[in-house]
Amino acid sequence: MAVSSLNERIIQCKKCRLWQDSKQAVPGEGPLNAKVILIGQNPGAEEDKVGRPFVGRAGKFLNKVLAANGINREEVFVTNIVKHLTLQNRVPLPDEIAACVPYLCAQIDLIKPKVVVLMGKIAWQTPRRDDILFIETVHPSAAMRFTKMRQRFEEDFASLAKFL
Repeated sequence: MAVSSLNERIIQCKKCRLWQDSKQAVPGEGPLNAKVILIGQNPGAEEDKVGRPFVGRAGKFLNKVLAANGINREEVFVTNIVKHLTLQNRVPLPDEIAACVPYLCAQIDLIKPKVVVLMGKIAWQTPRRDDILFIETVHPSAAMRFTKMRQRFEEDFASLAKFL
């Protein structure tokens, strides 16, 4: 499947209730030959407005940590396990995650990364594949708020830089 047709399927998706309260789906962005995919929980309000992942406060923090480790955001693919905004940024429900996981798996199959970074407990639910290294870390928004989580997040991205 081509990425354009996959993105179109994500944009048109009505498999769960989330599309009803969002402006648009946020499929993800980045090069199709990316060595790394970063996966978060779900788009927030800023992402819903512009249709791009991690552009709000957590995204700015993520960009800062990437840059500090010599990782260019334009070289990684960034997406979320759930492709639509959840009201009040609540945790996605199991049926919402189940509706989106096939899209995420298709993105992983298309891109064929060496490493997938799962940011936050919801993203940790991403199905694993033996031929890809999966790194579980905290979500950037948690890392911004809690010192211990920030330290772990920064350490995980420092080790990620070694794979690039």
